[in-house]
Amino acid sequence: MSCLPEHGQINCIKCYISSKVEFDKSLQTSQDWRIKANPLAWGNPEAEIVILGFSKGPTQDKALTTTDYNEIAYKGSRRNVGKILAHIGLIAKAEPEQLKLEVDRIIADKAGRFHFGSLIRCTVEQYDVVKDKWKGSGGGMLDKFVATSFGQKVVGNCMESFLVDLPSQTKLVIMFGLGSKGNYVRAAYQLFQKARPGNWTKINDVAYSDGIITVVHVEHFASQGALIPNWLGEREHERSQLGRLAQEGVNFGMTQRK
Repeated sequence: MSCLPEHGQINCIKCYISSKVEFDKSLQTSQDWRIKANPLAWGNPEAEIVILGFSKGPTQDKALTTTDYNEIAYKGSRRNVGKILAHIGLIAKAEPEQLKLEVDRIIADKAGRFHFGSLIRCTVEQYDVVKDKWKGSGGGMLDKFVATSFGQKVVGNCMESFLVDLPSQTKLVIMFGLGSKGNYVRAAYQLFQKARPGNWTKINDVAYSDGIITVVHVEHFASQGALIPNWLGEREHERSQLGRLAQEGVNFGMTQRK
């Protein structure tokens, strides 16, 4: 049976102390980190390809009560999602608006090749002491959260629930985010090894495989400035090599199993 959740809200309260958990209202806090109980999924629970962000960012979090469900995932960044998926060969290359429309289509498709969600299905937030508020995005956030004991527990629960018993047809897991100097890639590799014990090997600096699934890290869809254009190779840059390594990882993952 597939561990990938059905398109829609997910019934999971593993990380919450209280048994009375209310969707998008209940919180679990540990020091300067917290999660909000709003786990979600899109697409096919029997997918060939799983696409994961880290957690819902503030744009997606705010859209939960004001936006059609199929418009929540990657809201405001779907052109970038399309550019990234096209660069690694998972959708056809096209003009930005056509790429956005294709991303709209595949996110809403409950019987297609793709499943969409996040490594941590609930919203993750960190307390900003200077601004005296909770924030759901920021530099190094992915690395910092998974480095805490609370983060390890949360991500461990999510992986155990939604990434261990994948459908037999699942070949590829795409992870948005590289982290500072590849820290997120290294941390995620260790997490996958722990959650899915097996014969894991590194394919290159952004991809690794256990011979059953291949995990490939790509540029984050909300990266600012020149990061995405450089990763895409729109102008040659040392970061362009990371985009080429992602292409290599995808090719490996899609051809290693028949």
